[in-house]
Amino acid sequence: MSVLYLIACAAGPTRHVDDGVRAARASGWDVCLVLTPSAARWWEPRLPELAALTGHPVRHQYKLPHERDALPKADAMLVAPMTTTSACKWAAGITDTVALGLPAEGVHLGVPVVAMPFWSTALGAQPAVGRAVETLREQGVRVVFAPGEPHLPKQGDTVAFPWDVGLDSLTGA
Repeated sequence: MSVLYLIACAAGPTRHVDDGVRAARASGWDVCLVLTPSAARWWEPRLPELAALTGHPVRHQYKLPHERDALPKADAMLVAPMTTTSACKWAAGITDTVALGLPAEGVHLGVPVVAMPFWSTALGAQPAVGRAVETLREQGVRVVFAPGEPHLPKQGDTVAFPWDVGLDSLTGA
């Protein structure tokens, strides 16, 4: 079974990241979940539930130098949902979180990386956001906007986030 790092940023659909894990597992992936620090705070009391669901520890911070890698090597990475903040930081080379460091390094090590944004048209209108998307694509990241994305402010459907769109995009990454 191939290993997928599902990397979720602090966007509304992350409240339902367990659905994303289940969808990836149903597609045949061994899923390792990585959360941004803010997303991990949302799941704090239920992190053990996510670890049990994946069979791996949920990563949300860098390991210490003396610690072994807790996760198996990734065969692919899906950053979903991706926020404008994460897109801009990643494109600028700011890897201050494990959720950004893993895909930033992975894409340059030949690991297929797909990013699936979830943001409003208002946030996406910032010029830095469009530049970030293009920079990520230039690096080899497959940035895939699901139907309806970007969404109108306060109108994104967080429950029906189409995890399958990102998962299906991994085959072409």
